[in-house]
Amino acid sequence: MANSASARKRVRQAAKNRQHNMSLRSKARTSIKKVITAIESGDKKSAQELFNKMVPVVDGVARKGLYHRNKIARHKSRLNAKIKAMS
Repeated sequence: MANSASARKRVRQAAKNRQHNMSLRSKARTSIKKVITAIESGDKKSAQELFNKMVPVVDGVARKGLYHRNKIARHKSRLNAKIKAMS
């Protein structure tokens, strides 16, 4: 257990930040999964709309450092390529 007042405050802040980060990470994963399910269902228009909504969400998560920017770029690139390949 933390002994000093500043250490106790850091414990509180860490818990609060962890909750916030988990929420943002979950939101990003959910938006990616929605695009994937739309692609699998074969609905190009829906997939494109969901992709356009997903991009700012995952970019914001990458900007905050919750995911590496290259990982996000890789996801966006692969999903966009799959959408473009749909007929």
